[in-house]
Amino acid sequence: MHATLPHLRQSDFPALKRHALDTLQLNLGYRCNQSCLHCHVNAGPKRTEEMTAETVDAVIGFLAANPGVRSIDLTGGAPELNPQFRRLVVAARERGLRVIDRCNLTILEEPDFDDLAGFLAAHRVEIVASLPCYLEENVDRQRGSGVFEASLRALRRLNTLGYGNEGSGLLLNLVYNPQGPSLPPPQAALQADYKRHLGETYGVAFNELFTLANMPIQRFGSMLISKGQFNAYLTTLRRAHRDANLDGVMCRTLVSIDWQGYLYDCDFNQQLGLAMKDRGGERLHITRATSMAIDEMPIQVAEHCYGCTAGQGSSCGGALGHDTAPAPSCGS
Repeated sequence: MHATLPHLRQSDFPALKRHALDTLQLNLGYRCNQSCLHCHVNAGPKRTEEMTAETVDAVIGFLAANPGVRSIDLTGGAPELNPQFRRLVVAARERGLRVIDRCNLTILEEPDFDDLAGFLAAHRVEIVASLPCYLEENVDRQRGSGVFEASLRALRRLNTLGYGNEGSGLLLNLVYNPQGPSLPPPQAALQADYKRHLGETYGVAFNELFTLANMPIQRFGSMLISKGQFNAYLTTLRRAHRDANLDGVMCRTLVSIDWQGYLYDCDFNQQLGLAMKDRGGERLHITRATSMAIDEMPIQVAEHCYGCTAGQGSSCGGALGHDTAPAPSCGS
């Protein structure tokens, strides 16, 4: 359905120039044990796409040949469901790379994943975990019945291993997404609310909260269309654009690689089929890519890019700017 979304029209979003490549973000597949309403990948239990061992080999080869890459960011679906997940983590950590796991938390309770938390801790993998609110009702509405309680159990388990504890070096960051077609509230103030509520009520600790805008693509974009809110949300993003956020957008230093090994400027362009192309006009594959060539390529932009520069700005590492306004409840 995403190919017909109307925001693929030509955009007046400012042109962007790439900086040196720092991060490979790898989508290991669309299979997931959840089906969240805000998912821009349209992931779920019935999806079967996943990165093969051969493509993972090509990624590892790319890392060996391009030492300027310092981080890999593993996402999905639930990236841990890919049988190659642990091999890729070990290979990256052996090279001294920073490894980020975009974890939905409930995967830690799935059959055959009892040792996953211990594996992540042993290899000092950074965890970025989705928890779109500190209130049970809002989380379960967005992510499914029982997800909040399962997420709390997972967070406590990670805390026991040292994640989120000061001085442990095991980073546990949470991710907030709005419930609907609105911009995230100020990150710093909402983080303080999260820490206070989760700590006092549930005894849960974490390092930072990342606030991310919902992108009007895939499942969330389809929901907006069904409710007649798509164009209004795009207008909200455009009106909230800030030029000051342009320098920090993730596509400057990151490339996204899909489960088949093709390269994109970001995960959102991946979902829209806006692949990076070589000089011959062919989609660029990890087997034919070099960081030097990537650094020279233009960044493809379209209407959805305003989702990264609206308000505080939004990237895989949270807000780009600062806002000192009071924070509303995470249910907004």
